[in-house]
Amino acid sequence: MAMTLRLDDEQTEALRQRAEFEGTSMQDVALRAVTEYIERHSRADAIAHYTQKIKTDYAEVLRRLGE
Repeated sequence: MAMTLRLDDEQTEALRQRAEFEGTSMQDVALRAVTEYIERHSRADAIAHYTQKIKTDYAEVLRRLGE
């Protein structure tokens, strides 16, 4: 799916400089940034989910350990 990404002048210049530094395209840098963002937040969401599940499933044990 194609999409349009609107950046301000500062963001565009920073992206251009990053791509030039890495010797790659601006699109490649942007795609990697999106991928990294999704992966990082997906892990954080999974950790939060399982932490809450453990708290719920083991609430009584955790309460007794706290005594």
